[in-house]
Amino acid sequence: MRALEGLGVLVTRPEPQAGPLARRLAELGARVYRLPAIELRPREDRAVQRASLGPLDRFHWIVFVSANAVRFGVSFLEERRDLRLAAVGPATAAALNHAGFRVALVPPGGYDSESLLASAEFGHVGGQRILIVRGEGGRELLADELRLRGAEVSYAEVYERRRARPVPGAVSAVEAEWERGLIDIVTATSPELLRSLYEILGPSGRELLATTTLLAGGPRIAAEARTIGLEGAIVVASTPDEQGLVDALLKWRRHTSAP
Repeated sequence: MRALEGLGVLVTRPEPQAGPLARRLAELGARVYRLPAIELRPREDRAVQRASLGPLDRFHWIVFVSANAVRFGVSFLEERRDLRLAAVGPATAAALNHAGFRVALVPPGGYDSESLLASAEFGHVGGQRILIVRGEGGRELLADELRLRGAEVSYAEVYERRRARPVPGAVSAVEAEWERGLIDIVTATSPELLRSLYEILGPSGRELLATTTLLAGGPRIAAEARTIGLEGAIVVASTPDEQGLVDALLKWRRHTSAP
């Protein structure tokens, strides 16, 4: 019997990130349902943003905060291999490596801004110029703290997040399976995604979400769950990438009576 045999999992990641996670869960025997809760789109003003930045070699560091930032913003690097790149987490570093770029810094032991700020390289950045490549409206913690440390910080916001607009019938089809007791756990990999999921569900779906076990990609997502009124159990993964989510789910399954 496979490790997740008979377990119903709702994957809410946007495409194309949902695919690898869904396939891995299915390989382990899970019954997988997919309902992307957010959509990611390139910003239309990326060319204007790139022109406003000037020569990239004036930046001491260029920080990519996610694999999506790489997906939509790697073109900003213009094939230059002499730039000093930092990645928030191994998945982001892997995306840069896949695109042919060497990463100078991946903070050990963490996947967030706090981990990068705790690195020795970012401990003394007074007088340095740092470019942060991210999605529109991300967390301000990294930039705020770097400025407090004396750095000059610029943003390249290369994509935007929008609440998903599922095809007609997609939400009701998932809710029908949920009501039949076929969905045991819901995944969420960002606070924005979880809130968007809550907003696209109908009243019955929200009631089901409120009591269904949540697989959260980190403590900030768990906190957001309580903020929007979710009351079910929360399984917090040590990392928000595919492996971290799967490992947390396997550990939870070993210690639960879920189907």
